[in-house]
Amino acid sequence: MGVKGKLIGSVEVKCGGHLVHEVFHTNTHHIPNICRGKIKHFEIHEGGTIKAGSVVSWKYNDDGKDKIAKQVIEAVDPQKKSITWKVVGGDLLELYNSFTTIISCDHQWATWTFVYEKKTEETPEPLVLLGFALDLIKDIEGHHLLKK
Repeated sequence: MGVKGKLIGSVEVKCGGHLVHEVFHTNTHHIPNICRGKIKHFEIHEGGTIKAGSVVSWKYNDDGKDKIAKQVIEAVDPQKKSITWKVVGGDLLELYNSFTTIISCDHQWATWTFVYEKKTEETPEPLVLLGFALDLIKDIEGHHLLKK
C-alpha cells in the first residue's frame, strides 16, 4: 500500500466561478482552444456529455512533456458546481495507484483538489500538476474576461 496524499489549490476568478464550472461541465470540448499549448485534445468516449459514469480522455502537456489521462466522471454536483474525475488510465497511473481530481467553483473562487495514493514514498507530490491545473483556470478566466 502506498502513501496517500491530498493537495488543494484555489485561485480567485474575476469572471465568476460559475463560468469556470460551465466550461468544465458543458463546454469541455472548448478547453483545447481556450488552453492552447496545455490541453491538446479532449474526447468523451462514453456517456455523450459530462455526467456521472462518462469516460473521457485528455492529451495534455505537463512540464514540457506530452501526457494522456483517461478518466471516469464519478460525480457532478450542479449546486456545489463541482465535478469529480477518477483517473483510470494514462501517465499518472505510472506514479500513483489511484488519482482523483475534483474541481469546485463558487462565486469568485475555483478550487482543485487532488486525492491520490503514491506507488512509493519516493514518488513526488503532484505540485507541478496542481500548478498546471490552476493555470488552466486562469486561461479560462482570461477567455471569459476577453469576451466582456
